[in-house]
Amino acid sequence: MAQSHELRGCDTRSLTDWNEHLRREEERYRDGEARLEDAGDPDSRQRQLTRLGNAAGGAGLALLMQGRRPEAAEWFSRAAERYRESFADAPPGSWGRPIGALKARILAGDWAGAEQEARWALGLGAADAESPIGRYSACLALLVLGDDVEARAVAASLRERDDFSRAVGDALAMLTAGTDRLGYINAVEDVLESFETRDEYLEDIPVADTVIVLQALAERRDLAADLDSPLLPG
Repeated sequence: MAQSHELRGCDTRSLTDWNEHLRREEERYRDGEARLEDAGDPDSRQRQLTRLGNAAGGAGLALLMQGRRPEAAEWFSRAAERYRESFADAPPGSWGRPIGALKARILAGDWAGAEQEARWALGLGAADAESPIGRYSACLALLVLGDDVEARAVAASLRERDDFSRAVGDALAMLTAGTDRLGYINAVEDVLESFETRDEYLEDIPVADTVIVLQALAERRDLAADLDSPLLPG
C-alpha cells in the first residue's frame, strides 16, 4: 500500500498552480539567456549558466508534476547542458554542477545521457573528492553505471559524515546493497519527510526531486517504494 504523507512546513496551495511555476521558470530562463550575452568575464558567465540550469530544471519539475513528461525531458536536457557548460569556469569543488546534470538526466528518463554524465563526473575525480557533495556525485554516478560494489564504499563514507544527510546516505547505502528493500523504503521515506518539513526549495519549486531520483535508481534494482505525496508526481 502506498505511504501517504501530509505536507508540512509549506503552503499546500502553492502546489496546485504548476502552470504558474512553469511560467515563472520559463521567464527566468529567458531573462537569464539575455543576461548571458552581457556576461563578459568567465566567472559571471559560469554563474549565469548555473542560474539557467536551475531555471530549466525548475521548468522540468513543473512539467513533470503535470505528467507532461516529453516536455519535461526537453527542459531537463537543457538543464544538464547548462550545468555542464558552467563547470569549465566554476571554482574548484563545484560538484553541484555534475550532480545537477546527473539528476536532470535521470529525471528526464534519459539513461544513456545519465551514463555520459556519470562518466564525466567520475573523470573529474568525484570519487576522490574530500567534500561530501563531491562524493555524493560519485555515488550517484556509480549507481547509474551499475557499479554498485564501488558505490557501496562511497555510500558508506557518506553515512559516517555529520555534514551530509543521514537519510540520503542510508538510502544510497540500501541501493548499493541491492537486497534490503525494507531498509531502502524506510530510508527513502525519511528523505521524503525531510522535503515535506522544509520551508525552502530550489527555485521555489516544491518537489522532492531527490526522492524521484532515488526511486528511479531503485526501480532499476527492484527496490522502489510505493510513495504518495503532494511533492511527488501522481
